Amino acid sequence: MNSFVEVAGLVFVGFVAGAINTLAGGGSLLTLPILIFLGLPPNIANATNRIAILFQNIFTTAGFKSKGIVTFPFSIYLGVSALLGSILGAQIAVDIKGDIFNKILAIIMVLVVGLMVFKPNSKQFNLIERTSGKHLWISTILFFFVGVYGGFIQAGVGFIMLLILSSLNNISLVKSNAIKVTVVLIYTISAVIVFAYNDVINWKIGLILALGNASGGWLASRWSVNKGDGLIKKFLIVMVVLMAIKLWFF
Repeated sequence: MNSFVEVAGLVFVGFVAGAINTLAGGGSLLTLPILIFLGLPPNIANATNRIAILFQNIFTTAGFKSKGIVTFPFSIYLGVSALLGSILGAQIAVDIKGDIFNKILAIIMVLVVGLMVFKPNSKQFNLIERTSGKHLWISTILFFFVGVYGGFIQAGVGFIMLLILSSLNNISLVKSNAIKVTVVLIYTISAVIVFAYNDVINWKIGLILALGNASGGWLASRWSVNKGDGLIKKFLIVMVVLMAIKLWFF
């Protein structure tokens, strides 16, 4: 990471990943291979990527807020639950057969896009959000397990969050994205602490990547609010299909 080309390339990849993560999810499937290509062992690449995710979601949350999208206190409840799960997830060291896991995840991604993107549009025009009572408790419990997965792997966690928020809580995709980035911001803090404690973060590369992620997240968050749910749906279709293909065949 000494040449200008390498630094500029990493910032560009981070920018694209930050936009992808903000609009849908799966950006880590782009950044993780790049970090490994640069010579980082997989576990260090996974930990280093969290620095970029942390800064990305700081700026993305600010971007949504600047456009008037307010998610508090609902996002805090979910974020704290996911944070507790991420502490567990970041410390898990389970020997999972990669090929089997990837194929299962690919099927899940296809189901996610089927359930969320192709559901009837009528609810999108007259949304009655369900963020209290039993729906709050169910989503809080589900987000604990989302946090376990996010703390362990991260890649693709945004799709799962969007499915829960849009289907269970009946929240628009734009606002679901705003909640998603706030939750990821909260639980990523604990994941970074765990990884830093175990000294598996390459801070120099992580901060360079973070510059791109943060820029992409900021711009995408403000742009998506103006474009609305239609843009998010189209982007989700493309990203979920590409992610499923990558997981199944590569």
